Amino acid sequence: MLTRFLELFHPLPGNHYLHVTQEQNAISDALTKLLATVQGELKTEILSAEDLDNAKPFRALPRDNDSVIFQDVFSKHKNQSTLLKIAYRTLANTAEIIILEKKAVLDIEALKKSLEEHEFRTPNHLDILEGYDIVVAKKMHMWGAGL
Repeated sequence: MLTRFLELFHPLPGNHYLHVTQEQNAISDALTKLLATVQGELKTEILSAEDLDNAKPFRALPRDNDSVIFQDVFSKHKNQSTLLKIAYRTLANTAEIIILEKKAVLDIEALKKSLEEHEFRTPNHLDILEGYDIVVAKKMHMWGAGL
C-alpha cells in the first residue's frame, strides 16, 4: 500500500526526515525502515488535538532535516503559516515538504498558493496513496527567502 508513496523519497546516507503527525503509524514505521537502509533518522513530532487547537508549533533545528512530512495535522492546525515557516527554517536547501491529508480535506489550490507565498517552489498534488491527498513542494536554494 505504501510502495508508491515511498518512491517519493530517495534518502542519502545520514539523511534526517521529520514526520509531524498525531500518532506513530504505518507511515512512520515505513519511513523509519527506509531511512535505516542509509543510516538515516526519522524524527517524529507528535501533536495532540489540544496542540492543534492552541496552534502549538513543533520544534526543529535550522537546516536539520532533508524532508518534513505533515500527516493529518496541517488542516487542523490553527496557525498553518507558523507550520510552514518552521518547516522552511528546518529544511536543508533543495529539501521537500510533504503534506498528507485525508481525501477532500484540503483546498489544494489554496495550499499550493500558500506554499508559494512561504517560498516553497513547484508545489504538486499527487494521488498515489489511497485515501490521501498529497502535496509536495521544494525549498530551493537562492530562490525567494533563499537560505
